[in-house]
Amino acid sequence: MRPTHILVLLIVLIILFGAKRLPDVARSIGQSMKVFKKEITELQEDETPAPAHTPDK
Repeated sequence: MRPTHILVLLIVLIILFGAKRLPDVARSIGQSMKVFKKEITELQEDETPAPAHTPDK
């Protein structure tokens, strides 16, 4: 993204949500991303293959 794109996006966000609500929206998005990353990490840990079990003879 070019800097002008980011600037236009920020202006649109300020118009849509208002300057007072932007910190709350950003905080909420940050918390959601934190939970999402945690869940992805847990899923990846669950998918790791267990060591093969050899039966005793």
